[in-house]
Amino acid sequence: MPVTSQLLRGLPRAKVFASSLLPCQHHQPHLGSLPAFRGPSQTWQTHPAGRCYQTSSALHNYILTPPQVNSILKANEYSFKVPEFDGKNVSSVMGFESNQLPANAPIEDRRSVATCLQTRGMLLGVFDGHAGCACAQALSERLFYYIAVSLLPHDTLCELEASVEAGRALSPILQWHKHPNDYFTREAQSLYFNSLRTYWQELIDLTSPGDVPDTREALLNAFKRLDNDISLEAQVGDASAFLHYWVLRVAFSGATACVAHIDGPDLYIANAGDARAVLGVQEEDGSFSAHTLSNDHSAQNDSEVARIRSEHPHSERKTVIRQDRLLGLLMPFRAFGDVKFKWSIELQKRVLESGPDQLHENEHTKFIPPNYHTPPYLTAEPEITYHRLRSQDRFLVIGSDGLWETLHRQEVIRIVGEYLTGVHQRQPLKVGGYKVTLGQMQGLLEERKARMSSAFEDQNSATHLMRHAVGNNEFGTVDHERLSKMLSLPEELARMYRDDITIIVTQFNPHVIGAQRQEDESH
Repeated sequence: MPVTSQLLRGLPRAKVFASSLLPCQHHQPHLGSLPAFRGPSQTWQTHPAGRCYQTSSALHNYILTPPQVNSILKANEYSFKVPEFDGKNVSSVMGFESNQLPANAPIEDRRSVATCLQTRGMLLGVFDGHAGCACAQALSERLFYYIAVSLLPHDTLCELEASVEAGRALSPILQWHKHPNDYFTREAQSLYFNSLRTYWQELIDLTSPGDVPDTREALLNAFKRLDNDISLEAQVGDASAFLHYWVLRVAFSGATACVAHIDGPDLYIANAGDARAVLGVQEEDGSFSAHTLSNDHSAQNDSEVARIRSEHPHSERKTVIRQDRLLGLLMPFRAFGDVKFKWSIELQKRVLESGPDQLHENEHTKFIPPNYHTPPYLTAEPEITYHRLRSQDRFLVIGSDGLWETLHRQEVIRIVGEYLTGVHQRQPLKVGGYKVTLGQMQGLLEERKARMSSAFEDQNSATHLMRHAVGNNEFGTVDHERLSKMLSLPEELARMYRDDITIIVTQFNPHVIGAQRQEDESH
């Protein structure tokens, strides 16, 4: 495909629109059969108009070796197996595998997994940041605490508060399952704890002894409360110059969130934005089908478009969503942070005027969105989906939109299902509308045979899926040359051809789920 048409095809993908980021027509990158150009970066305005990107001849000739490709793909992989007790696994979750592949520098995605020690439920989340990584980083550290506290009964909340009052050590709320590269912002821990404590104090006042929290309400309240605290902390500021700047960075950047809570056979998805959760279901014939558990909050979702238009005057009907973006700028219609789309103009000016000097150098704070009349335009309220797990539900894939832009959900589920079972469905070879010679067909068949025999070169299902997401060719097989080109793109080009990709694959225990369902039905 000519690069010019790639440019046009790629434009709608970027999260935040800035026409000034398009490369010059005279110096467009040519990278063989790479996918459509993604268009502008996820930032609002960063480079002056007319900046040219040129590629060196080395980019065309240099091919990474398979070990080099594997080193890049495996750099951020992580896995966790739920421990067995007395030789038995009593959890509906067998374990999970996750991975991340950066396109932005630094990566703007984050991931978190933790076990709720009070309820035994497991939390898994993908957070996709834009206009910087600060908001996604804050969510990866804080959201699960808000959810866990929301799920605690009244008496346990009182015990927590009593421990703090008496200066005693707190009983742990979460057991984190973190990759060594995942980190906590140490300077902000005291601030974060104080906000969380204020939240549980309010929950104590609002609940009574014996009250059992509702999971759906807990997820809803946790999302909304954390977003409210992010906004409030930025307005109040902090005596520490670093913390003052940090809370403003968190609030002025943004992030979508897709979180799963799994407790026995009960699976809840709380989603705000365009990350996605898809269930892998094994059919009677052994094949896998995709069951989507979340809706994208974007212009492609008619109910979201109708919701936003209904929340603003009819006079804004043509301006509230333009070019498939909120106010012509933001692609997800639900997100944390992004106070540029939530605060009044007066509040934005007051906070920025009292903020540190570094903030004025941040391009994301310098503008008011066009046609900004009746804020807030954006919400972090999640859409909650419930699914009761069945023995044929084998795994759950949560991925940032960088994954779903490259692979169809059914293809994602097929790739993971075949990897986990070691069984490859002999589907007809896909050749699309291409003219394929007999020799080429022979090559494709040999390639598919080799793929089957080397399915386990990846020890991690998320890595295996990522290999396909980045390296799949038009025939549905991994092309090493294509994979090499995509992984060796220089930083300033990588973001134009793909997004950050974050994947969590959670594998279920069908025997435990079946036994739990039988036990529930017998009561």
